[in-house]
Amino acid sequence: MYNVMISLFDKRNYGWMGIGYVLVLSGFLLMCGPGSTDSFYNPDIFSFRRIGIAPFIALSGFIAILVGICLPHKESRP
Repeated sequence: MYNVMISLFDKRNYGWMGIGYVLVLSGFLLMCGPGSTDSFYNPDIFSFRRIGIAPFIALSGFIAILVGICLPHKESRP
């Protein structure tokens, strides 16, 4: 009659998911910036940072979150 709470994830899983969340957030922050309007054209919307680096970082974050979810538990062996 022990009340044992079994966690779905362990510390390693939460670490991977935390890294993934930070990468996704930083990728989206790198994508943001001023846009263009009809009266003003801003060529910065096509910069390498916004269309090359930032989506890659955000995608890496989503992959890290997926890895964190799919990693199996480390079973403690007696």
